Amino acid sequence: QVQLVESGGGLVQPGGSLRLSCAASGLVVSVYAMGWYRQAPGKQRELVATISSLRFTNYTDSVRGRFTISRDNAKNTVFLQMNSLKPEDTAVYYCRATLGRNTYWGQGTQVTVSS
Repeated sequence: QVQLVESGGGLVQPGGSLRLSCAASGLVVSVYAMGWYRQAPGKQRELVATISSLRFTNYTDSVRGRFTISRDNAKNTVFLQMNSLKPEDTAVYYCRATLGRNTYWGQGTQVTVSS
């Protein structure tokens, strides 16, 4: 059974940093296209960052230069390092794994950026 478990969310002041983790079981993250998505209240879920099996990365414009997606194959975990956080980054952040027609989602972790 596939499980994606996110952690690392919380409350942080503007300008602060957080590192999100997505620990996978039942699949191998180095084979899948892994991604982070977020959903703010009243808004649609949107792509934040992705990393391919070959470690190619992609970011939405609003986070490029501030966020970094990475992968630790030994830990079978994907990370999202978030720096220079802004109030508009407040959302539930979800991990996603995709391979062919198979897509799996985690349960999400709340990130709140507020003073």
